[in-house]
Amino acid sequence: MKRSISKAAAHRRKSPLKLSPQKKKWVQSYHHGALRTALLDAAEHLLVHEGISGLTLRAAARAAFVSHAAPKNHFGDLSGLLSELAALGFERLRAAMLGNTSDHQSQVERRIAIGRGYVDFAKANPALFLLMFRMERLDYRRPALAQAAIAAFEILASLHGELQPGHQENELTVSQAAQLAKSWGQVHGLALLIIDGQLRPILSRLPHGTGENELLDEIFSDAAAGTRQGW
Repeated sequence: MKRSISKAAAHRRKSPLKLSPQKKKWVQSYHHGALRTALLDAAEHLLVHEGISGLTLRAAARAAFVSHAAPKNHFGDLSGLLSELAALGFERLRAAMLGNTSDHQSQVERRIAIGRGYVDFAKANPALFLLMFRMERLDYRRPALAQAAIAAFEILASLHGELQPGHQENELTVSQAAQLAKSWGQVHGLALLIIDGQLRPILSRLPHGTGENELLDEIFSDAAAGTRQGW
């Protein structure tokens, strides 16, 4: 009996560890020298599946199959890891807002495309989107986060003629600030209502065959066509 148990144990030790495709990617990233990328991928996976309470430095290291010291060496502390993950989120948000824009669009079409890109990103990445605005958990002294957030914000600012990209430090009039805050508030509020499921009572009363996409198209089309009435 002892001999058979020993053989079974030896077989288990020699058997390759079965990994999901996602975890195989992290391990491959690590072995190719991209430890930082592997840790951020693992952290995002934990954020999505375990929530922010389940995302710790040790959990990220464990998920990426690296030493417990690895995340600290790269990010310093948990705030550093969360901040770098949020920076990636802002980079993706910027790409999503620009994803359906083109040089041949009218100003109204561009506004609609950017607004939809903002909301679609939030819908596709709710956990990451919420993290990006958890100011108490993030460190905006980290250059990567500060720069990524500003670059994303500039896309919103560019919708207003007097607020051009690259001039985020320029002084604003009260009217300019109000219009920019109104535009951001509308698109951000819509994103939060959708990912929190708060639009369901409205959606349930729409005509058969229409839903969230049609509602968003109507909202952005009407607001973008207005002069200074909203988005």
